[in-house]
Parts: sequence; structure tokens; C-alpha cells
Amino acid sequence: QVQLVESGGGLVQAGDSRRLSCVASGRTFTTYAMGWVRQAPGKERDFVAVISGTGCLTFTADSVKGRFPISRDNAKNTVYLQMNRLKAEDTAVYYCAGGRTPFDVSRGSVDYWGLGTQVTVSS
Repeated sequence: QVQLVESGGGLVQAGDSRRLSCVASGRTFTTYAMGWVRQAPGKERDFVAVISGTGCLTFTADSVKGRFPISRDNAKNTVYLQMNRLKAEDTAVYYCAGGRTPFDVSRGSVDYWGLGTQVTVSS
């Protein structure tokens, strides 16, 4: 069993940067691809970014490509989402997600979910 706890959300100004963190419990962290999925008010959950267990492979959604790099520190069981040049349309609840492969996470086939952290971008 893996538990995921996100942090770092809050209210930010458009153009600012913010880093989200997700700490995972359990000893099998490195075996999972880890990613971020977001859900804006009244919309479905959308894939944001994913990173492989070793950290060698990353995928990022076109909507945030070049602005939201994803990284992980396996020694700390932590995955990060660095959000740069934030826009009002980035406002959403951001969920940390763990799955077997990056492809699985990107397609919503997720084994573990965090409870989410709210990011609100004011314009």
C-alpha cells in the first residue's frame, strides 16, 4: 500500500512560480511511475505530467509543456511539479498519482491517488 500526500498549493498571481511536492509512503516508491493530474472546477481530470521510476523518462501535457517540469527524488520518496509562468487557466486541484508505467499514468490508469492540493491563480 502506498499513500501519497501533496503540498505546496495556494493562491498565486499570474506569472508567478510555485512548486508542488508529493511524498509517498512505502518502500516501493521507485517501482512506480509518478505523475500529476489536475481538475479544474466543473471539468474532468486532466493529465499534467509523469516521470518514470528511475526519473529518466518524462512526459508533459501540451498545455503545460515548457512551463511545468516534473522531477523526483527517490531518496526522499518525493515527486515535484515546478509550475512556472502560471496562468489563470492553471487554477485547479492538483493530484499526485502513482502507476505502473508512465503510459498508464498519462492515460489515467492509476494505482494510487493523493487527496489533492488546490492551486488558484489570480489574474
